[in-house]
Amino acid sequence: MDTTLVIRLFDAVIYEAQILGSKICKPTAITKDMLDSWVVCFDTWEICDSFCMGLFKYNKHVIDKAFEWSLREEEFVKRAGLVLMAVYGFADKKVDNTIFESFFPVLIREADNDRVYVKKAVNWALRQIGKRNIDLREKAIEVAKVILRKESKAAQWIAKNALRELKGDKLNVLDYPRAMYRA
Repeated sequence: MDTTLVIRLFDAVIYEAQILGSKICKPTAITKDMLDSWVVCFDTWEICDSFCMGLFKYNKHVIDKAFEWSLREEEFVKRAGLVLMAVYGFADKKVDNTIFESFFPVLIREADNDRVYVKKAVNWALRQIGKRNIDLREKAIEVAKVILRKESKAAQWIAKNALRELKGDKLNVLDYPRAMYRA
């Protein structure tokens, strides 16, 4: 794939062109500088999530950027960091639980953020991590209970919504990494 074409599509600042760029770019072609220059341009949840879900989650810098961006104040940059935490488990099905457990303190820290796109990303990450395997499900439930003890409306919404899904009978819990859960 011609990376210059993808850069031109993104720089066009046309929604459809940017979405197309996120679909045709190779994750290995993206540098840290490109990640950082693109993420600050995100101005909708659709663009943020499309890039994170379709492209960034496969990049070798994904974990570093998830932590780094989650500390930023810009709403869609922070959301990008949290979305990476939500979607990474389906990009790397072999990584062990420790990386996901390291996301939990970030989710607890950000649970008081009442901006709609941030709190929804915290909730999404908590639920997705809990769906990865039975052990992470139990840990995600415990994290949701910690968040529930916070007094903010955002934290209450995040925790109650996550607990409802994670404790539900119809929850589809996967078994990643399969080497560990299917042995």
